[in-house]
Amino acid sequence: MYIFYMSVLSQTTISNKISLSGIGVHTGKAVNLSILPSYPNSGIIFKRIDLKENNIVIPNFANVSDAKLCTTISNEFGVKVSTIEHLMAAFLGFGLDNAIVELDSQEVPILDGSAKDFIKILKKTGLKKSDVPIKLIKINNLIEFEDEDKFISIDKSNTTLDIEFEINFKNKLIKNQRNKVNIFEDNLDDIFNSRTFCLYEDIKKLKKLGLGKGGSLENAIVVKDDEILNSEGLRNEKEFVNHKILDCMGDLYLVGYRIIGSLKCRHGGHSLTNKLLRKVFSDNRNYSLLEIKGKSLPHSFINNRHKLKSIA
Repeated sequence: MYIFYMSVLSQTTISNKISLSGIGVHTGKAVNLSILPSYPNSGIIFKRIDLKENNIVIPNFANVSDAKLCTTISNEFGVKVSTIEHLMAAFLGFGLDNAIVELDSQEVPILDGSAKDFIKILKKTGLKKSDVPIKLIKINNLIEFEDEDKFISIDKSNTTLDIEFEINFKNKLIKNQRNKVNIFEDNLDDIFNSRTFCLYEDIKKLKKLGLGKGGSLENAIVVKDDEILNSEGLRNEKEFVNHKILDCMGDLYLVGYRIIGSLKCRHGGHSLTNKLLRKVFSDNRNYSLLEIKGKSLPHSFINNRHKLKSIA
């Protein structure tokens, strides 16, 4: 069981370099990925080591160049890193502030289609704390975004980040699912373990778009009518909506800091979350950047103003 507690007040990085390999679910290409320790206030940095120049790409919501079926970020030179959402969700849930992610191809490996293996290797390696206080984004105002039947909003919260997500598929097996989690206090095992999924009839469409070249039953749930084609079945009762929450976590961490707020989403995905973030940060009255001061804080720390310093 893994629960992240906000009582961890110092910025962290990983204790040692870790490496893993896999394939990109959309490119189908093999990729080697390493996560290296980094210094406080550096944030998460992606580095394409297969390229010699202009190979640094910063995972920021403003750098999202494509949000079709995965999140792709680009730098000013057009260098891309794609399918970053599961890894970023693992970083957020694990409480990792600073790291360098090196990879020798464009796409982060899909592994088993969830964040389970990322979490496993991060737990095995562990975190290294610094003496530098963490920073948080606190949402100040209700912000909403609608796109036909899709809806997403984020509002203020005193102490935590909670995500409430709803999906509604015509497929008679998936149907309607809803879940709500507290990112900093709930057991997130089911979220981390939940795999990406698709409908069997959509596979040909993906191939025509040049996507899903590395997809298989080893890294995605495939649903055909009322049947799950994966022999192991589902890992948890709400695996479909839980994977959407996992994606949302990863996309939210593209603000560069952990968020204190309350998010609700209906029928959304990568694109909708990105549009919401762009709207939030279009007006600095919508948020505050806070630096935590003190050795320990209760869960009501956001109201404990003498230990919070606004830096924006």
